[in-house]
Amino acid sequence: MTFNDFKFVESLQEGLDAMGFEKPTPIQEQAMPIIMDGKDIIATAQTGTGKTAAFILPVLNRISQSGQKGVQALILAPTRELSIQIDQQIQGLAYFLGISSIPIYGGGDGNTWEQQKRALEMGAEIVVATPGRLIALLTSGKINLGSITHLILDEADRMLDMGFSDDILTIVNYLPKKRQTLLFSATMPPKIRKFSQKLLHQPEEISIALGKTAKGVSQYVYHVFDHQKEELVTWILSERDYQAVIIFCSTKDKVKSLFKTLRKKFQVEAFHADLEQSEREKIMSSFKNKSLKILVATDILSRGIDVEDIELVINFDTPNDPEDYVHRVGRTARAEKEGRAITFVNEKDKYKYSNIEKLIGLQIEVLNNPESVGDGPDLKAARIRPDKKKGKKNFAPGRRGNERKGSGGYHGKKADKTVSEKSSEGIVQSGVSNRFKSRKNIED
Repeated sequence: MTFNDFKFVESLQEGLDAMGFEKPTPIQEQAMPIIMDGKDIIATAQTGTGKTAAFILPVLNRISQSGQKGVQALILAPTRELSIQIDQQIQGLAYFLGISSIPIYGGGDGNTWEQQKRALEMGAEIVVATPGRLIALLTSGKINLGSITHLILDEADRMLDMGFSDDILTIVNYLPKKRQTLLFSATMPPKIRKFSQKLLHQPEEISIALGKTAKGVSQYVYHVFDHQKEELVTWILSERDYQAVIIFCSTKDKVKSLFKTLRKKFQVEAFHADLEQSEREKIMSSFKNKSLKILVATDILSRGIDVEDIELVINFDTPNDPEDYVHRVGRTARAEKEGRAITFVNEKDKYKYSNIEKLIGLQIEVLNNPESVGDGPDLKAARIRPDKKKGKKNFAPGRRGNERKGSGGYHGKKADKTVSEKSSEGIVQSGVSNRFKSRKNIED
């Protein structure tokens, strides 16, 4: 199947041809026909599967055909970074259509708000917004959404986790009842299904590769005590001249602490919620153009960041939720390239990591600590855990690596072939950060 099979309007297809897009990803192939038929949809798809373009392209096509004026599509996203990224993709894909969009988010200065206000007054057809800032505009009467025909909720699970459910319902009260509603989520817990019943009408449902990591990711784990983590990060970064690394910490305080340690030897920046929006945008711009090589961040960057060629992801702390692990690891090995993901596991995290292995269906190779760091805790026993329901023992797969002690890194024995063979199939991804960047597929 190719994009020509969707019969988009000529200007949109010309844009896709000019950018070199040929074949849709699985989520695009399944979701776009449903959306083009005007039906509501619930789609479960991870970051990197192409879900953003899956809803943008049909909406652009419908707006182009309608000839109507005013705001016709509202896209809600959990963070300002994701809102900006979605807006950038719309601008690239809509270049030949004359359709405009505007991101609306809080945290900026007065100039940012004035720019957003002017764009609204000039008649942007698509608004990409975080719920909080949009609520402020609606209650002040500075934006009218009475002409909306499409409502899209991106990363719906994250928005509910962040407490936006009431805000979303408030926003919906300002929208026409006759509209198409599209809900995209990386996970589909019961609360999402219950919430969707308040917004969608007889939705179609699709799910793509839930809980799997891309097959281009080589995954490793170190067993460490907390006091060894910073030294181990320093050792890993010193082993190779990495051009793009993201290190995820569980809290902004840990981000700040690790940043202070690493900046003594490396070109690194910290990325967390305490930064002003202008600082965050400056850091992300430097990271995207490769003038900055290392980012230490909270989970604010685990979703909705479009940066190509990230070579290494380090989980300084084991993620609390297995799904968060998938999102963090999904920052690397994009566009069918290869990447590495390393996770530090301490004694408290051993069961968390067992749950991660169960979700992704892989045996993660455990590397021996380098001599300079010293031995970590023996967590082999963590792989045998009681099954409360049956009273039996439940084996969670995993093994201790066979590397020569002190070799660490990637100089030891490689992971079994079964790891890559069990990785998810068919997840194709590529960037759209440049309007005319040639790729065969479109990704988030």
